[in-house]
Amino acid sequence: MDSDTSPPVSDWVVRNAPPGRVERIEAWFGGHGYDPHRHDTYSIGRTLSGVQSFHYKGSLRHGIPGNTLVLHPDELHDGMAGTEAGFRYRMAYVDPALIQQVLGGEPLPYIAGGLSQDPRLYHASEAFVQAMDHPLDTLEEQDALFDLAMALRAVAGKPRGRKRLDYPAAERAREFIMAHLHQEITLDMLEHVSGRERWSLSRDFRVLYGTSPYRFVTLRRLDQFRRLILDGFSLVDSALATGFHDQSHMTRHFTRCYGVPPSRWLERLRADGQLAGSYKRR
Repeated sequence: MDSDTSPPVSDWVVRNAPPGRVERIEAWFGGHGYDPHRHDTYSIGRTLSGVQSFHYKGSLRHGIPGNTLVLHPDELHDGMAGTEAGFRYRMAYVDPALIQQVLGGEPLPYIAGGLSQDPRLYHASEAFVQAMDHPLDTLEEQDALFDLAMALRAVAGKPRGRKRLDYPAAERAREFIMAHLHQEITLDMLEHVSGRERWSLSRDFRVLYGTSPYRFVTLRRLDQFRRLILDGFSLVDSALATGFHDQSHMTRHFTRCYGVPPSRWLERLRADGQLAGSYKRR
């Protein structure tokens, strides 16, 4: 961490999201950060300074330096400063499909409480919470994903009471979704392409990837939407191009996923305030 501890003049977010790779952010918030929302990724992070407070699984949690934040896919949470000093943190959003490439069809590991003091998770997440001016090359990221999957499994322990899962069928459905986001996708299609009865497929998909097929489709379209608005396309054109009925339909889904409407999300990324650290906003 750098020696300059003077507070920034406004909230800001620095984002690093190479196509097909793990999305990472660093952010500072002086007060309220995000309304309640859900991701369909693991959120793995670290509080760098201050107190990072959030509601999770019915309780108010407080992240401080030295903890590892581990939010399970599709779990409702928010974010705010726990003190008037604000908080700064780094977070990586890890696609469960990347974890499944290591685990090979096991139920996703679940870390209770959203915070961990286990040194195995702290060290395994180190690569993803480095300073944002340190890009991860492909092999470094792949090694880090293996270490993270192993640490998650070790800390979570073996799940109990799960029926046998059909990972190949669920992966066929996921790959079909990724290749056909431009069209309407139905359970009939997923049943046909996967070779798995639809309700068994839906159950396995949730256990393996942390969310339902419908939510998975919506979140992938929001990923495309974010890329378009960052490239300068209007909100309405981007919404229509990514399969939403209109801008308001997209905004409802966007806010549920990211905790802020798309206009506010863009403002934070484009903030002109002084950014702490040795890097500049990208």
